[in-house]
Amino acid sequence: MTDATKKKIIVSGIQPSGNLHLGNYFGAVQQFIQLIREGHDCYYFLANYHALTSLHEPGRLLELTHSTAADYIALGLDPELAAIYVQSDLPEVCELQWLLTTVTPMGLLERCHAYKDKIAQGLSSDHGLFAYPVLQAADILIVRADCVPVGQDQRQHIEVTRDIAGYFNRLYGELLTVPEAYIPESVAVVPGCDGRKMSKSYHNTIELFAPEEEVRQQIFSIVTDSASLKEPKDPDKSMLYAVLKLFCTEEEKAYWRDRFTSGGLGYREVKQAIFDLYMRLFEPMRARRRELDSQPEYIDEVLRRGAEKARKIARPLVAEVRAAMGIPNR
Repeated sequence: MTDATKKKIIVSGIQPSGNLHLGNYFGAVQQFIQLIREGHDCYYFLANYHALTSLHEPGRLLELTHSTAADYIALGLDPELAAIYVQSDLPEVCELQWLLTTVTPMGLLERCHAYKDKIAQGLSSDHGLFAYPVLQAADILIVRADCVPVGQDQRQHIEVTRDIAGYFNRLYGELLTVPEAYIPESVAVVPGCDGRKMSKSYHNTIELFAPEEEVRQQIFSIVTDSASLKEPKDPDKSMLYAVLKLFCTEEEKAYWRDRFTSGGLGYREVKQAIFDLYMRLFEPMRARRRELDSQPEYIDEVLRRGAEKARKIARPLVAEVRAAMGIPNR
């Protein structure tokens, strides 16, 4: 490992508020796996506290938390090489959040676009939603993360965390690691079935582990224009091509680009090709996921070990922060 790629602490979380989809895989999980392979110290957590801002069904939250952990493992996140844990299994996170809240200006939170976006989507304006960035900062800072893999549209989250860490360090000393955003040039922004970014909150996803017929229906529901079979089609303006190319080699991309621009290509044929390529890529992972359904004790053990590893960093960090702020450690 060179100096440019020296071992770093990486952290990222996902809300267990819905089933994983193509956007999660191509926009995040692929990068998570690559970072593990590069030898970084990786922490990937299930943000069940964050999920409470939109999911208020206790049984569903428990189910999704466990199933998302199984999804991660089936997709290739090796729990022997990375810590996979549940956010609520680190009690230090909520304590650090409160301590950070006391140095976080209101104006910083009021400017956060994620809060404004959620309100625009109709979510209630509660304190949890407003204070979300401080909890997110605690999630990152609690393991002394150097880097956080995010999409370009999430850069502000990391800037807010950097600001909060800076406020704290100026007041109490350089105790908190100020993280960097990690945004690979190749990271994919996956369009949903309706043309917007694929997102659980938009209900426009193609799921990774849904039954085969449901996956087919989701793929065949991708919105298209009214171009006739004979008409040439611009692949750069096509949602179908944007999804199709995620699965393709460079040679396959060139083939399909030529098919689009030459005319004579029907959208149904493209959708069938997407489905076939989807099954080619994900069937081994789907088979592994079916195996994990019968191994709940293994999933629990993975989460326990992941939390234990994260707490080895979190406990001494919070003790240092408490001491710096005048809070006794007893």
